[in-house]
Amino acid sequence: MDLNLKYCLLTVDDADKALSFYRDALGMEVRADVGSDNMRWVTVGFPGVMDGEIVLATIDGNPNLSAEDKRAITELMAKGVMGFVVLGTDDVNGMFERVRAAGGEVMQEPVDQPYGVRDCAFRDPAGNIVRINTRG
Repeated sequence: MDLNLKYCLLTVDDADKALSFYRDALGMEVRADVGSDNMRWVTVGFPGVMDGEIVLATIDGNPNLSAEDKRAITELMAKGVMGFVVLGTDDVNGMFERVRAAGGEVMQEPVDQPYGVRDCAFRDPAGNIVRINTRG
């Protein structure tokens, strides 16, 4: 029996800013852009790869959250402790330069880690942490 990742959800405060980061800086493509009332979610994935998509869901669109919950989540997002995703590439240095040139907020420049990968880190516009490391 095989198992694979289909979706990963990241909460964002501004879908357009998030889309710009994931599409333009990281090179992902839009798979879906759905809205209803205040709710909006955008699904992005890597060109030519059908699994492992990221859903960018706006906080305002969740009808199950109170105003207090939304405020608390927004504060945690701003601290960078809500969402986290790790992406793999064959060229960490090249991807770092691409994302930095696109205005990505650098958290860590490329470095060789003691656990065997070379990686770097950014924050997306909502504060989610995006780590990029070598595939392997």
